[in-house]
Amino acid sequence: MSWIQELFGVEKPIIAMLHLEPLPGDPAWGSDSRMERVVELARQDLRALQDGGVDAVLVSNEFSLPYQRHMSFVTPAAMARVIGELRREFRVPMGVDCISDGLASIELAAAVDAAFVRGTFSGVYVGDGGFYNNDIGELLRRKAALGLERLRMLYFLNPESDGNLDTRPLHQIARSLIAKTAPDGLCVSASAAGEDVSVEALDRVWREAQGRAAVFCNTGCRVETIQNKLAVCDGAVVGTTFKVEGAFRARVDARRVAEFMSVVRGLRRTGDAG
Repeated sequence: MSWIQELFGVEKPIIAMLHLEPLPGDPAWGSDSRMERVVELARQDLRALQDGGVDAVLVSNEFSLPYQRHMSFVTPAAMARVIGELRREFRVPMGVDCISDGLASIELAAAVDAAFVRGTFSGVYVGDGGFYNNDIGELLRRKAALGLERLRMLYFLNPESDGNLDTRPLHQIARSLIAKTAPDGLCVSASAAGEDVSVEALDRVWREAQGRAAVFCNTGCRVETIQNKLAVCDGAVVGTTFKVEGAFRARVDARRVAEFMSVVRGLRRTGDAG
């Protein structure tokens, strides 16, 4: 049995994003903002995602814009509060992503018993937030020190919105990462949330990784494209398309989730998901 089947209970799982509202310390956190409101909106979105039939939920500080490379303590603390208040309501595997701070993601996972993490754990990037370098050796040693042998790690192969200073093709970077760090999964993105990932690029990475690491389509999956994507990867991380009118800053629309997951279940039954 693959680790995917063991953790998610299905092959080709759909991991749904649970985007948290701005948190204390974020520029968009105002004097009238309250954590109670953050928790309640997260609860509404979690209910819509699970009622719609997703296979897992990934909690992220999506609206902590602009993101910090070395996160203030208050951010993972606030995320832990939300997860703690909702913990008994999760009916599917739960993961975490402290965006742009891989070490914070791993430490938060230890605190909330997350089953998996997604993050930028390796590579050197430049973007709107400047230049940043990830020390994968430090991260994996911290994971080991925390006793997180069972924690599954999904690496961004190419984080959206940032440019990789490594000029090798993605499939070559994947080959090197697999050999040196043994990731559980690799996430392939476009240049922004909601944008379409090239099927050709996804397929090249998937062929390189087969049997050694799972590959997830990380952005741009929609009802009309999910069949083509799942044919050349092991699963998908889905956020924007589950929201009202497919708008990034909107709330989750349970009807859109149910429609999407109905298509995915149909693909699984017929074998058309690859």
